[in-house]
Amino acid sequence: MRVEFYVLPTTQTADRLNAACRLAHKAWHAGFTTFIRCADTKQQAQLDEMLWTFRRPSFIPHALYSDHCHAPVILAIDERPQHTPCVLINLHPKISSHLDCFNRVIEIVNQDPEQLNISRHNFVNYRKQGYKPARVEL
Repeated sequence: MRVEFYVLPTTQTADRLNAACRLAHKAWHAGFTTFIRCADTKQQAQLDEMLWTFRRPSFIPHALYSDHCHAPVILAIDERPQHTPCVLINLHPKISSHLDCFNRVIEIVNQDPEQLNISRHNFVNYRKQGYKPARVEL
């Protein structure tokens, strides 16, 4: 499994969500099922709204896990994907306990001090689990 930390130059939370939309759009166009793991239901609702209007006139077909767990792009929190393998875009502060379901994991990092600490901790934990996380500058 590939683990990548996509690093943004800004501190804005909205930039992390925009990056998640861009990456989901790219993965969907490449034919990959994409699982976006949100931090909470508030972030899930924000991302749901953004995916409807992210790229005009194109539409990113997505659904909340509770509504349709087999959509091309799925918004979840801690659920286990029904379709595997797939791409995980992790916006949750913790590493997923379902890593066996994914062939690629993307963590989106911004320059907010709290987010940087969370990301550093996750980077170390991926290494402890035997993965070799890579850093990608956006």
